[in-house]
Amino acid sequence: MLILAATPLGNPQDASDSLKSAITSCKFIAAEDSRKFARLCADLGIIYDAKVISFFEGNEVERIAELTKILSEGNDLLVVTDAGMPGVSDPGYRLVRAAIDAKIKIKVIPGPSAVTTALLLSGLPTDRFCFEGFAPRTSGPRISWFEELANEERTIIFFEAPHRLVDSLTDALKVFGENRVGAICRELTKTYEEVKRGSLSELLTWAKSKEILGEITVVLSGFDRSDIEVSNEDLVSQVLKIEAAGIARKEAIAEVAKVTGIAKRRIFDAMVEHK
Repeated sequence: MLILAATPLGNPQDASDSLKSAITSCKFIAAEDSRKFARLCADLGIIYDAKVISFFEGNEVERIAELTKILSEGNDLLVVTDAGMPGVSDPGYRLVRAAIDAKIKIKVIPGPSAVTTALLLSGLPTDRFCFEGFAPRTSGPRISWFEELANEERTIIFFEAPHRLVDSLTDALKVFGENRVGAICRELTKTYEEVKRGSLSELLTWAKSKEILGEITVVLSGFDRSDIEVSNEDLVSQVLKIEAAGIARKEAIAEVAKVTGIAKRRIFDAMVEHK
């Protein structure tokens, strides 16, 4: 059986009994960092005799065959990350696919998640949200990445490295505007947990005011279509631009309606008036 288990984000007391049982019973454990795994077990007072296999982003692909072989030989394999759930911005899903292809049973031991913990702490809507992993490391790709999310109506969650937080917030402000609200969640469940809520302008000012350390999760509010103020002239211009690319008017009107959230009837009337 392939067992994927969530580990504490910082507070060892968040470890489930199911996780502790899996650690003591499995003979093979794939861990993102063997030293951090050993430290967790020491904090939990657990003694284990499993073979611990390194399994992280840099060696994930080359480890799949070895780990699948262990499973195919009838062994249970426990997969853990440094914190949170394996496969969520950490290795895991490729191994799950390999296990499915090999008809190996899969079990998930639920538990802590930085994504949902930050979402709840942010105070932003929780009914619909998207998780985008880590933001790109350099400004150009990062701005393009934010632009792709500019019209995302769901609450947006992503991870960021502490030394890139100011640059990331600067780029986000350029794309989303200074009034888009959000939250920066730092060191979740740890001794120095910190949550800063506010507009992107306020968050950027806060991030510049101090040295940022630790694990960072950023939560941003989704795009609110009701904030759009579009004139009929702008609507006509957008439709004509799409038509110039060879798209029929009906489809062009539908595309503008989708992007702006404005009723197709109003856009159609604007086009008629333009004639």
